[in-house]
This record gives sequence, structure tokens and C-alpha cells, in this order.
Amino acid sequence: MKFEYIGFRPIISQHGITFKQGKDDKFIYFPYAYGILNALNHDYTANNSRFSDNIKIEDTNIDKLYKIVEKYFPNIDKAIEDKLKIYNKHLEEEKENIKLRPHLNDIEKNTYLSNLDLMRNYRVNRAKNKIFYYFVIATIAEVIKEKRIKEIDIPYNNKFWHVLNTLQGVLSSEKISSNIKVTYIDTQLELKFTTSLV
Repeated sequence: MKFEYIGFRPIISQHGITFKQGKDDKFIYFPYAYGILNALNHDYTANNSRFSDNIKIEDTNIDKLYKIVEKYFPNIDKAIEDKLKIYNKHLEEEKENIKLRPHLNDIEKNTYLSNLDLMRNYRVNRAKNKIFYYFVIATIAEVIKEKRIKEIDIPYNNKFWHVLNTLQGVLSSEKISSNIKVTYIDTQLELKFTTSLV
């Protein structure tokens, strides 16, 4: 399966297409999630479940990331395709909804529908990145549970923080509490992610 950077979330209307700054494609987090996964993919002894390392960010290697995720979710291709079918159905329903809006005249409806059609592939590919991102986060959660990792220390970066924040939500849904702290270590900001695993 192919993934590529798509861009900011589009705002589509009968007036045109704009892009919401700050709502970037989940693709930008792939190298940071991969960095965490790669660093956690080491053998730990039962007494040493604390992980601390400087994670190196290199060019995104989606194939390697995909292979790691596939180990934990062997049916990932089908799962992504199934979720994309649901998303495509949502896009069709959105178009039907536009056709029924009484406050839009025919020209506005046609313009709106044309704009939606223009952005369909963009939106589907962006959704595919988001779906895969959540599989990546679920994989990180699985590694943490499997290896009983209590602590992860990584250099501070907004993208690392975003990944850890998403991870916190996934772990919370599995009744595992976690905490993210920003600390100074040797004059450098670090993120400390701790879990309640024992």
C-alpha cells in the first residue's frame, strides 16, 4: 500500500476550496512514530522495562514502518480498504446532503458538488494516511504492553508530543493510564512518557 504526503485539511463550499492551516496531514507524524517504534523494538529484560534513548529522525521509511505494523495487524490492507469504503460512502452521503440543501440555488449546488468531486482523491488519500496513522499508534501501544515499558524519554519536539498524545488516548481506551511531562535534562527539553504498567 502506498502512502504519500497530501496536505492540509480542505474546507470545501460553493464559494471554493481553502485549506485549514494547523490541520496538517497525519503523514507528517510517520517518521516520529517510526522513530519511537524502532527505538522500542529492542529486547528488554523483565527487570529493565525503562527505555531511554535519543531517537534519530531520518527520512520517512514507510515500507519499514508498514512492515512493523503488519506484524501486529496482519490484515491491515483489508482493514484500511474497509475503512476507506466507509469513508467513500460518507463522501457520497455528503454529496446527497448538498443536493437537498434548500438555501443553495442550482448554480451553488453544482459548484459545491464540483468542488467536492475535485477534492475527492485528495480527501480519500488524506483519510488513508489518518487510518494508517492510528494503526501505527495502536502498534506502539501493543509494543509497550508486550514489553511492559514503563517509561520513554525522547527529545522534545511538537511532532513527538503529538504522537505521544495520541498514544495516551489509545492506552486510556485500554484502561492503561499514562502521563506526558516536559522536563529539562542538561539544558535540553525532553519528553517523558510514563505508563501505569507494572
